[in-house]
Amino acid sequence: MKLILLFLLTMPFLCSAQDKLDTKSGPVKINPVTHGTMVLEYGGKTIYVDPYGGASGFSSYADPDLILITDIHGDHLNKETLAALNTSKGTFVVPQAVYDQMDEAHKSKAQILGNGSTLDWQGIKIEAIPMYNLPETDDSRHPKGRGNGYVLTIGGKKIYISGDTEDIKEMRSLKGIDVAFVCMNLPYTMDINQAASAVLEFKPKVVYPYHYRGQGDLSDVDQFKKLVNTGDSKIEVRLAKWY
Repeated sequence: MKLILLFLLTMPFLCSAQDKLDTKSGPVKINPVTHGTMVLEYGGKTIYVDPYGGASGFSSYADPDLILITDIHGDHLNKETLAALNTSKGTFVVPQAVYDQMDEAHKSKAQILGNGSTLDWQGIKIEAIPMYNLPETDDSRHPKGRGNGYVLTIGGKKIYISGDTEDIKEMRSLKGIDVAFVCMNLPYTMDINQAASAVLEFKPKVVYPYHYRGQGDLSDVDQFKKLVNTGDSKIEVRLAKWY
């Protein structure tokens, strides 16, 4: 019995499949799905972020009212998954490069948002944030201006979704973020040291490492948590089950 208890106490902390952020207008339920994909539920509305992995991953959720897509790559703009989902009542918010590659049926429901632009969707403010690789080069996997990270302001609280990026100045200068989703997978985005350094600069109240499968399988998110909390014990690092 003592051995079982010791094992449980020393296991890495994993959040439940559904977490939440309390706002002045009610809770935002946070549901990791896989990799860079999540579902947010708020006020009777359902938000899909980068739907990927097939429709089965969304069987527990209502059809989307809002679909945010960050980039053109197949783990973000996944046409097979979108075709299998019922998006008939959903509004897409996408960068221009994503819009250009969408199926015609989805284009008719899409709003294009470029880096630095904002829109209001049913009381939720959506701001498009740059996401790109460093150094900036013409052959970058993620050139500046093509894709969007997003900051959602919901009930007075701010949620940051990084998209595929490195520890860029636009991330480091963010203010007042309540929950951040920060990627960390080499060679496509950044390593855990870059991610932790950026998080320690912009200081979200809560951070979820996500999008952390790359070459060499999964990034060491336990070490990321240690790096962040050694630098600032007040930042809550939530290790959710993405894989």
